[in-house]
Amino acid sequence: MKRSSTRLRTQSRTARRPSQPAEARAANPHAAAQASAFIVRKAKRGDVAAVTALDERITGLAKSEHWLELYDRQKKAGQPAGIFLVAIGAEAPDQLLGFIVGEIRAWEFGSAPCGWVYALSVDPQSRQLGVGEALLEAMAGEFRDAGVAKMRTMVTRDNLLPMLFFRGEGMMAGPYVQLEKDLH
Repeated sequence: MKRSSTRLRTQSRTARRPSQPAEARAANPHAAAQASAFIVRKAKRGDVAAVTALDERITGLAKSEHWLELYDRQKKAGQPAGIFLVAIGAEAPDQLLGFIVGEIRAWEFGSAPCGWVYALSVDPQSRQLGVGEALLEAMAGEFRDAGVAKMRTMVTRDNLLPMLFFRGEGMMAGPYVQLEKDLH
């Protein structure tokens, strides 16, 4: 696995879904009024509080220690190559619009090195604006720059929003089947 110094290409995008036809955008002036630019960049330690708050709003679970430990773990030598990116408002850099966390893993279950998307979340007010797509594409770029050719994630079967999002971004069922056993 080639490990290069990955340099994130900071992205500024118009906040609209790229696949949305021009006629649909014109027919929805409210969506056009919401349009603003955002930037995707590597997360900073100071972003963890906003990531925690966004995750809690979406999942209903307070996991501040989890997000801080995950951020810190990715900075430690000897850990898998971790990537933690955020999307922030270009005009309001203190406004977190979304985040994505991934890492490069190798040889678990016989899998060649690949990039795993561990978490992806977009503020509900920023959905349908291209934030999720930009975060996923930035993560894919980081994985490609590191020399891996596959990106994977796991989604709960009945959680339709992420399932539809990832399928819409070209991800499909892979060669592995998750198995589990209740230990209680």
